[in-house]
Amino acid sequence: MKRRDFIRNTALASGAFMVPAFLKPLEAMAMSSLTGYKNLVVIQLSGGNDGLNTIVPYCNDIYFQKRNTIAIKETDVIPLDDMQGLNPNLSALKEIYDHGYMSIINSVGYPNPDRSHFRSMDIWQTASDSNQFLTNGWIGRYLDANCQNNKNPYTAIEVDDTLSLAMKGAKMKAIAVQDPYKLFQTTREPFFKDLVHSQNSEHLNEDNLGYLYKTMIETYSSADYIQSTSKTYKTTAEYPATPFANQLKTVSKFINSGLQTRVYYVSLSGFDTHVGQQGQQGRQLKIYGNAVAAFIKDLKQTNKLDDTLVMTFSEFGRRVEQNASNGTDHGTANNIMIYGGKLKKAGIYNPAPDLSTLDNGDLKYQIDFRDVYATVLDKWLNVDNSLVLNKKFAGLQFI
Repeated sequence: MKRRDFIRNTALASGAFMVPAFLKPLEAMAMSSLTGYKNLVVIQLSGGNDGLNTIVPYCNDIYFQKRNTIAIKETDVIPLDDMQGLNPNLSALKEIYDHGYMSIINSVGYPNPDRSHFRSMDIWQTASDSNQFLTNGWIGRYLDANCQNNKNPYTAIEVDDTLSLAMKGAKMKAIAVQDPYKLFQTTREPFFKDLVHSQNSEHLNEDNLGYLYKTMIETYSSADYIQSTSKTYKTTAEYPATPFANQLKTVSKFINSGLQTRVYYVSLSGFDTHVGQQGQQGRQLKIYGNAVAAFIKDLKQTNKLDDTLVMTFSEFGRRVEQNASNGTDHGTANNIMIYGGKLKKAGIYNPAPDLSTLDNGDLKYQIDFRDVYATVLDKWLNVDNSLVLNKKFAGLQFI
């Protein structure tokens, strides 16, 4: 096959170019019981979600003084304790919270924070220091560490067309799959079939697109496994009619069908609220809250909630004081929301953010985000966090 034909036709692979080589052996695995098999679902809120208007400190006078037009009215807040409550657009999560399936970790951040969307997201996705630049993600490094110790390593799936930095390791990468059937159809195009059955594969190398060739071979075989396994389960739970809810519905289908996957990654954008924050953030929070509530209820109904941990993060919070455009600018520390059926400490995990002692108008972080990751790695994914985070973190006690 000519080089230019190969390049022209690679568009057929869409987000599937990131299929890892270790996914292929999973085809041979028999369907097995997933009792005690733990899944991690990571939800990324892109744009810098305003944590103070998400988990609202409705009994703090400073909050209302700093946000005279965009503060959530005390009468509208859904109280969780005597200090904090939910944004009314998250009303669907109150039942989840009351059942003990939700934990809120306040004031999460890192030293010397960066307010750039791209750089801060890189820091969160790679679990680096603010002055450290890594080219692989924390979940990718988990795959690297796990694959070294397991003959049949688990994998990770991002329900999207492209793969986030968080999912890319030095040796292993996750796969981006938005729709397993469409991926399967794509790999059955004549181009794919011709390439897979090419007799000249041994002549391909790194200089003439050999890596892409190998990747497409793995895509071809893995797409069949993912499609044939996931189609065995049909989700009966009702989900909102939004793209984000459909992502979580797909994750539910993967989990309940017995797909041999350990980590799932989804995202929701639209949280960069410099102007008219209440309306914009409110709409996005409603999409988020309704979808997550449906997802948690679905997993509870299918007895998979005890084996699933859901973590929601954003690259940074917003400044405490509103700006002149009825919005907020890029800030620092933020809250993380954790969901699951086996939380050791449900509810409000730690004290509300301190609004009286700020760092140049921003919240001071109290918990390093890598302590959250360390907890997930050590206690949920069963891998020493120092192998993934490049140094040892003490972790927390939410699971």
